[in-house]
Amino acid sequence: MKNEKDYIYIHGHRNPDTDSIVSAIAYAHLKNEQGIPAIACRLGKLSEETEYILDKFGFEAPILLKDARATLDEIELDEATEIHLDTSIKDAMDILQEKRQTLAVVDDRHNLVGVVTSSNLAHIAMGDTAHSIELLKRTPVENIVNAIDGTLVYKPKEFRFNGKTSIVALASSKLENYNLKDRLVILGNDSEAQLEAINKGAACIVAVWTEEISDEVLQHAIEFGCAIILSSHGSMNTSRYLIFSPSVREIMTTNLLYFNKNEFVDDVESQMLKTRFRSYPVVDDDNRIFGFVARYHILNSPSKRLILVDHNEYSQSVEGVEEAEILEVIDHHRIGDLNTVKPIYFRNEIIGSTASIITKMYHENGVNIPRNIASILLAALISDTLNLKSPTTTKQDFRLAHQLEAISGLDRYSFSQEMYEVTSSLRNKPYEDIINQDIKTFHISGKEVMVSQVVIYHFTELDTIHETFEESMEEYVNKHGLDLLVVVFTSIEDNGSIIVSAGSLKSSVLDAFPQSETDDRSFLPDVVSRKNQIIPRLSTAIARSVQKKI
Repeated sequence: MKNEKDYIYIHGHRNPDTDSIVSAIAYAHLKNEQGIPAIACRLGKLSEETEYILDKFGFEAPILLKDARATLDEIELDEATEIHLDTSIKDAMDILQEKRQTLAVVDDRHNLVGVVTSSNLAHIAMGDTAHSIELLKRTPVENIVNAIDGTLVYKPKEFRFNGKTSIVALASSKLENYNLKDRLVILGNDSEAQLEAINKGAACIVAVWTEEISDEVLQHAIEFGCAIILSSHGSMNTSRYLIFSPSVREIMTTNLLYFNKNEFVDDVESQMLKTRFRSYPVVDDDNRIFGFVARYHILNSPSKRLILVDHNEYSQSVEGVEEAEILEVIDHHRIGDLNTVKPIYFRNEIIGSTASIITKMYHENGVNIPRNIASILLAALISDTLNLKSPTTTKQDFRLAHQLEAISGLDRYSFSQEMYEVTSSLRNKPYEDIINQDIKTFHISGKEVMVSQVVIYHFTELDTIHETFEESMEEYVNKHGLDLLVVVFTSIEDNGSIIVSAGSLKSSVLDAFPQSETDDRSFLPDVVSRKNQIIPRLSTAIARSVQKKI
């Protein structure tokens, strides 16, 4: 099964229209049929028309792609090894010896609270006695048992260990010269010595080379509240392993530099340059450990791999597209400012829609078009060519539309009417939503221009838009820092457009598309194509206006 890191992301332009979304879905399907893992994406909210079409033919909305830059969850990371913060240092040492990597320390909720490295453990082995005593003072008796591979014979309700340890070397004086109060005492298989240690206030006796504890000693321990442990090691190893019995919470690093899995690789690299750690924890949104990232992961991380459909300009593409690896461009618009570091497959045709090109590519590659794919391809072709009435429509589009009708079982005329009547209503829509439903950005003669095209069935729809629409357009211009905003209302039934504008270059629109003196919203017959009819004339008018001011 392919990892998501292996996928190619296929997406259309910002403020996506139906052609943009459908082309991404259909081309991703074609790629997957060819054994190339691909995911269809979108760069914004779906229009009402697109939502209707996808829902009608059983498609989910493509995933939202917010940025083309790679995030940590899209590159190779070291798998994380978790240990609980109550894990003993000895157990952590055993895991480190096997894994040879940083360990993630988590709490009961599996939230990251620290890390343990070989440096933390080395500090224990090489630290002074006073430090070890402080750690042992806070160590549960169970950890001590575990560290020395021992057996717990008796555990008192209160373990009063002060962290100090005595190894009793029996002599003629027995235990007379030892201060054993609240200490852990390591001694041998000598019941008399065990009893004396308990009498002298030992917190715990650890018996070495001892198979069992006598009943007398056990009862004495219960009476005096002294823990009893049988060690499986001799005196030397018992004392050596004892210092590794504290919990890792005592020695873990808590002042962490860590990253969220959704952070961008280049941002992480910048942070890494300021520090010298070997690796860094990566967590998810719930602060649970996701993995560890090191410098070599960053250096070897691949860029996101993209295929652009229905656009080829940076301003219309995904954020961070400059940092990605562009593999292909499939488009039918003018060639913009896109550039790549190596040759790519670039297909740009004079044709009515990108969906038309994708349909041709199915045929060229000998891949059958499923009925549901054919249905949305036909819908996209209808949408982008205004049901083959746009001047951008070619003979190829007519031929491809007939083929898609045959595969989908749809009638183009009745389907297009249904599509537009269901989705083109402007009634009760927020004005900003109307503006945004199919809007594109253009940089013309150094000016920031946005042109929105709103396809409706009849111009009677405009009766629901009041004078305040122009006021909303001016607010939109100020909000987005535009020089010009143009909204083109295009009627399928009437085969023409009405143009409304706002901004400092509003006069350029009147130069490009003269209005009658009696009507602010003059009908422009046969003007239906933003690409072929509106943008060229608008560009010329803006260039003239700018030139006059120089």
